[in-house]
Amino acid sequence: METLSGIPVKGFVETSFVDWPGKICSIIVFPRCNFRCRYCHNAELVLRYDSLEDIDFREITKRLSALKGWVDGVCISGGEPTLHPSLTNVLAFIKNEGFLTKLDTNGSNPEILKALIEEGLIDYVAMDVKSCLDETSYCNITQTPNILATVKKSIRLLIEGNVKYEFRVTVVPSFHCTEDIYKLAMELNGAARLRVQNFHPSEAIIDPGLKQLKPYTDEDIAFFQQRVDQLIAS
Repeated sequence: METLSGIPVKGFVETSFVDWPGKICSIIVFPRCNFRCRYCHNAELVLRYDSLEDIDFREITKRLSALKGWVDGVCISGGEPTLHPSLTNVLAFIKNEGFLTKLDTNGSNPEILKALIEEGLIDYVAMDVKSCLDETSYCNITQTPNILATVKKSIRLLIEGNVKYEFRVTVVPSFHCTEDIYKLAMELNGAARLRVQNFHPSEAIIDPGLKQLKPYTDEDIAFFQQRVDQLIAS
């Protein structure tokens, strides 16, 4: 347990029925991110993580022990978990306790992702893809230049099929028109899944101007998902 001391956990959810398809999972939340996505829904973890209370990892291990037999796995989320050197030890500990493991990532560290897959430390990956796969669109949303090449490496790595995965895109009317959404689906043709998620204006802290933006309707999202599923599979 000494190797797990000082882990900067900022959030813990005991049970989630929606974060892992077909599984009940707990969620451990790491702070910090190397992106500054304008519509980020976890902006406090990005901008003000020092103001958030640390959660003692020893307390999390106690709760996980009590949840055995009920929870299938543990999702490591953030922020961007691959920024933390302790990630490997955390995943190894969780696997050792008999849980499945899921990683939420922005795909900016393909070498780390590859190593975790090869070491058998993750059972499922959910990778957020921010836009069509061109540098201008990606930089406009993430406010992080010259990142697309590494993101594409992670995409290729997952499509190789050595771990179960899904891609996710959060759609914002000012950044993602209908054609953009379908273009991304075609760029990811052959992938296991691209899940379309809606943008929530109330959570737009990094770019407050988006708070006044009207999101797509639930009907829009359902239609996009249906069409995206067709394009991915075609």
